[in-house]
Amino acid sequence: MTFYAWFVFFLAVQIIHFLGTWKLYQTAGRKSWEAAIPIYNAIVLMKIINRPTWWTLLLFIPIINLIMFPVVWVETLKTFGKKSTLDTLLGLFTLGFYIYYVNYTQKLEYHKDRKLTPENKTGDTISSLLFAIIVATLVHTYVVQPYTIPTSSLEKSLLIGDFLFVSKLNYGPRVPMTTVALPMVHDSIPMTKSKSYLSWPQLPYLRLPAIQKIKRSDIVVFNWPVDTVHYFFEPKGRPGVIKPIDKKSNYVKRCVGIPGDSLSIRDGFVFINGKKLVLPERAKPQYSYSVALDGKTPIDFESLLRELDITDGAGFKTEKRDTLYFRALTEASAERLKNTPGITAVKREIDRGNDNAIFPHINKWSQDNFGPIYIPEAGKTVALTNESLPFYKDIITNYEGNKLEIQGSKFIINGKPETTYTFKQNYYWMMGDNRHNSEDSRYWGYVPENHIVGKPVFIWLSWDTNGKGINKIRWSRVFTTVDGEGQPQSYFKYFLIVLALFFVGDYFWKKRRENKA
Repeated sequence: MTFYAWFVFFLAVQIIHFLGTWKLYQTAGRKSWEAAIPIYNAIVLMKIINRPTWWTLLLFIPIINLIMFPVVWVETLKTFGKKSTLDTLLGLFTLGFYIYYVNYTQKLEYHKDRKLTPENKTGDTISSLLFAIIVATLVHTYVVQPYTIPTSSLEKSLLIGDFLFVSKLNYGPRVPMTTVALPMVHDSIPMTKSKSYLSWPQLPYLRLPAIQKIKRSDIVVFNWPVDTVHYFFEPKGRPGVIKPIDKKSNYVKRCVGIPGDSLSIRDGFVFINGKKLVLPERAKPQYSYSVALDGKTPIDFESLLRELDITDGAGFKTEKRDTLYFRALTEASAERLKNTPGITAVKREIDRGNDNAIFPHINKWSQDNFGPIYIPEAGKTVALTNESLPFYKDIITNYEGNKLEIQGSKFIINGKPETTYTFKQNYYWMMGDNRHNSEDSRYWGYVPENHIVGKPVFIWLSWDTNGKGINKIRWSRVFTTVDGEGQPQSYFKYFLIVLALFFVGDYFWKKRRENKA
C-alpha cells in the first residue's frame, strides 16, 4: 500500500470509530465530535476508560496494536457496564463491532470509578500475560531479536548452532510492513505449516534512525530477496510462496560491498574499487582445496580433521585415487597441510568457467571470477542499455515497484521512454566466508536496504549437535561478541559472577528487612 492508500485506510478506521462510539463519549461527559478527531479521540478514550494516556502510543505501533485493540474494546465495554463473560466474548469475536450494538441499542451507564484491577486470579493472570507479550513484542520488533545460525556459510566466524542476539538499533529499527501477524514468530506458526500473517494491509517501508551505517565486512541479517521457499500449505504445482518483504526468510552474511562501490572477484578474492578487501581478524574466509598424496605414507584422517578444526558443516573430504578434496579450508589450514607427512601438494581450487547461475545470469562469470559491477546508491543514475539492464531489471521492477517494458533497444518505464534510471534506495552485496558453500549475492544479486533486519552482536549459546553430554555446549563461545578486535572472548564467567552476587545480595537484603520487622 502507498502512503495515500494508508491515509485513506486510516480515515476509514476513524469514521468507523466515530460512528460506533460517539454516544459513549457523550455519556462520559465528553463532546460527540471528540470521537471523530484522529489521535485526539484515542487520548480522550483513554481518559474515559481511566487508562494511561501513553496507551495511545501503543495503538499506533504495528503488531503491538493488534494486542492493544482487543484490550481497549474490552475496557470500553466494562466502563459502560458490559463486563460479563458473554460481553467480553462478543466484543472480541465481533472485532469490536459489538460496541456498535451497545452504542445504539443499550441504555448507557458510565462507570467512571470502576475497579481497574482484575477481580479474580484468572483475570490477573491474563492481564500479566498480555503485558508480558506486549513488552516482549516491542523488544523483539524494535530492539533485539534472537536468531539461530542454520548453515555454514559464515563458518569459523559463526557456527551452525550459534544462538545470536540481533540488534535492530544499530542499523535502525524497521517498522513492520506486514501489519497483521502473530507476535514474535516469523513467517509460519510453530509446529504447523500455516502462515503466521496476512499479506494485506501492508505499510510502506519506514526505518527509524540508526546508530550506525552498514560498513564493509559487517555481518548482517537480512530478508532473502528472492525467497520463494515453501513453508506453507500451497496448491500443487505452485513454484513457490511470494512473501511480504519482512516475512521473507532471514539470512546472515558478511557485507562486502556498500552503495557506490565497484566490486569484482578475482580468483576468489574480493576487490573493492580496485583494492583487495581486507577482512577483520575474526573473519576466516575458506576455499576449496585439492590435496595430493604420495600414496605411501599412512595418514590418520580423523586426527587430521580435528587438527584442522573441520566440522561437518564447514567442510568434508572425499578420496579419489591419490587426491583429497576439501570444500572449506582457511588459508592457514592449507599451509599446515603442506607440512603434513604424506602430502605432496596443496592447491586452491578456482572456478574459472562461465556459470549461468551466477548473477546477472548472462553466462559470463563464475563464483571465483566476477565483475566488476556497480553497487547501486540511492539518488545515483545509471544509463540503461541492453548490456546494463540484466543488472538492474529486478531493482526497477521487483524492488522499486515500476512497470518496465522492453521494445528492442527502447525501455519504457511506467509508460515513459527512458534512457537512464535513478535508484530510490541503497543496495548491498552480501557474501559468506565459506566461499564455495554459500548461496549469496553472487547467485541472486543485490540486497535492498528495505530488506535489512539487523546486526548480530552477541552469541548467548552455541550448541554442537556432534558433542556429547555437557560438551554439546561450546562453552568457549557462550556469551561472546560477534564484532570486536582480536579473537572472541567469552564473558560467561563474568555473567555467572554478577548473577551470584545478585542472589547473595538479594538474600542478605531480605534477611535485613526481616530483622528490622
